[in-house]
Amino acid sequence: MFSKILIANRGEIAVRIIGTCRRLGIATVVVYSEADADSLAVELADEAVFIGGAAASESYLVADKIVAACRETGAEAVHPGFGFLSENAGFARRLADEAIVFIGPNPGAIEAMGDKIQSKLFAVKAGISVVPGHVGEIDDTDHAVRIAEEIGYPVMIKASAGGGGKGIRVAWSRQDVEEGFPAVRSEAKSSFGDDRIFIEKFIQSPRHIEIQVLGDKHGNVVHLFERECSIQRRNQKVIEEAPSPLLDEATRAAMGAQAVALAKAVAYDSAGTVEFVAGQDKSFYFLEMNTRLQVEHPVTELITGLDLVEQMIRVAYGEKLAFQQSDLKINGWAIESRIYAEDPYRGFLPSIGRLVRYAPPQEGKLGEIVVRNDAGVREGDEISMFYDPMISKLSTWAPTRLAAIDAMGRALEDFHIEGPGQNIPFLAAVMDQDRFRSGRLSTNYIKDEFPQGFHGTSPTDFQRDLMAAVACAMHTTLTARSAPQLVRDEWVVIENGERRLVRLANGGDAFRIEFLGEDRRLSLTEIAWTPGQPVFRGRLDGTAFTAQVKPLAEGFAVRHRAASAHVLVLTPRSAELHEKLPPKQAADTSKMILSPMPGLVVSLDVAVGQEVKTGEQVAIVEAMKMQNIIRAERDGTVKTVGAVAGASVAADEVLVEFA
Repeated sequence: MFSKILIANRGEIAVRIIGTCRRLGIATVVVYSEADADSLAVELADEAVFIGGAAASESYLVADKIVAACRETGAEAVHPGFGFLSENAGFARRLADEAIVFIGPNPGAIEAMGDKIQSKLFAVKAGISVVPGHVGEIDDTDHAVRIAEEIGYPVMIKASAGGGGKGIRVAWSRQDVEEGFPAVRSEAKSSFGDDRIFIEKFIQSPRHIEIQVLGDKHGNVVHLFERECSIQRRNQKVIEEAPSPLLDEATRAAMGAQAVALAKAVAYDSAGTVEFVAGQDKSFYFLEMNTRLQVEHPVTELITGLDLVEQMIRVAYGEKLAFQQSDLKINGWAIESRIYAEDPYRGFLPSIGRLVRYAPPQEGKLGEIVVRNDAGVREGDEISMFYDPMISKLSTWAPTRLAAIDAMGRALEDFHIEGPGQNIPFLAAVMDQDRFRSGRLSTNYIKDEFPQGFHGTSPTDFQRDLMAAVACAMHTTLTARSAPQLVRDEWVVIENGERRLVRLANGGDAFRIEFLGEDRRLSLTEIAWTPGQPVFRGRLDGTAFTAQVKPLAEGFAVRHRAASAHVLVLTPRSAELHEKLPPKQAADTSKMILSPMPGLVVSLDVAVGQEVKTGEQVAIVEAMKMQNIIRAERDGTVKTVGAVAGASVAADEVLVEFA
């Protein structure tokens, strides 16, 4: 077995690989950029080598620096993780020339399957059905427009070397192609060092199902069943599960057989994923192959009991697979939620900043369920604009799908993050939706279920009671500490404007709560909260819950899953006076164009005095390798310009003001 492995990656996947190597007794080396000098991966690895600036093009994408780090440390092999150089055949060959083992597939397989254009050509030759489209390189924007109009809208513009949802745009019109093609080419160049683009028909309302394959260097290939990855935003997966609620045994076997046949045809010898587009009728055809470890591999590990990183290492070392297809069985169900530094209330735009608080849920086997959190951060770390905004991957396993979903809902409740925006409320909302729980999925799920964007969910009756009870308990605890003479039994609770008269009894770690006028009594027990804590745990009438809480200048902010409320706890007289207060007026920003996210201004396309029409491009702001085109929402004359190309801007910073 290898004695030392270099990990040519960062973040959670670097930490994940370190964990397996430690278990196998293999020393680890990580490379790191300027932005990652204080990262968790650097702390955990046995050795760390600095390789350059924060931009990936100056560090993680520079093969010479990776090879030099291997020479410096004596690493015998390189695990590339996912992204960066993981699907770069030239890098794999370079390592072979240097007598360094690449922990991934052979370069021929990478070239045949990892390149999106070549993989489609190969699949067509092999007689496998593929998505209709232009299988070949595209010269320029005019060429892209001609191809799109030949195929018929909508089309998908994709980077040949793409992955992780980057370098993809859906075009519904000629204008979308004219603007989207150069944007995708730019993203592809900056993210993958390869600006080749192809165009294919965009299939509406499909399901995204992928088969995990694993091969060795002795001609053995198996599949480890499927994952469904249909809950996506911006063409990037958000929630994955294994197995798929769509497939029956016959369809699963057919997809698995095709995936294995394709892998064998290119002598595939590592972990990889064959992706399919599937119809609701269980029809399917080949989309692409990812010749690397996938972000969502934990759900496959949870249902099979295999460590895919370990299998990749053993295969790279030359070992045969220790099992055959007949040895593999699906055990239970697993769900993965990707915790992103992004604001779901702003269209899932990336968010950056310091993790002021980071408290994941308890991991391990908890009764009949398993909770797993793959993370590369700790409290106090910075979420940088230079890389993917994923904070961690939260996975749950249970004997059944509904039990795994319920476990995920509770784990998301227990996950507390402060600092950058994060998508936990959105993920929790999905776990509670009847459509998701019934397995009626498609890649349009988010657009279908949240057509006006995500704005949280309305509290259920249980959540209304929970928020009122939590606020009363917090208020009583704080009052007893600061002014015990003011503690009373009856309060008026105002919850998002709704008034309720409440009577409390007892205190400490348990309250009896009576809603006067509603003839209802509840018990709030097992309270785990002290002033200053941002999380309130307890049981409401026996149901365990965790709420995110924050005292405000007036009242409390309480969030349970995706439902939030501003809750006031007042005396009857204070409640009377509160009704007389005038409502606060929001600031008028109708004449301003604000940056929707923190990031870098790539271009600012208007000047003072310029006439601008509705829909006209005003600026491009980039963060986490994603370019966001900002358009005017009204006609007007530019009065002031608040930024310049190359400048960093904060969310809601004024870019342009109209007269």
